Amino acid sequence: MARSRTQKCTACGAYGLTTTCKQCGSPAQAAAPLKFSPEDPQAVRRRQFQKVTDPEWTANLPTPTSKGEGKAEQEGEKSEEEE
Repeated sequence: MARSRTQKCTACGAYGLTTTCKQCGSPAQAAAPLKFSPEDPQAVRRRQFQKVTDPEWTANLPTPTSKGEGKAEQEGEKSEEEE
């Protein structure tokens, strides 16, 4: 599936191919979402290629953390290393 290159300006609504509007200079975003089909004929092959059924795949997924939790741990590690 090819992604659409058409961008739509968030301010004036003009269409173009760049991420900035040529008319007003505001940022532009994708004009339409990517195509998705619930009857995806390649889904089985894609899952096999990514090895989704492998137990190691689930172990490598990122774990959700609360907003301040990751920063506090990193800062604590830095302060210990400095000492």
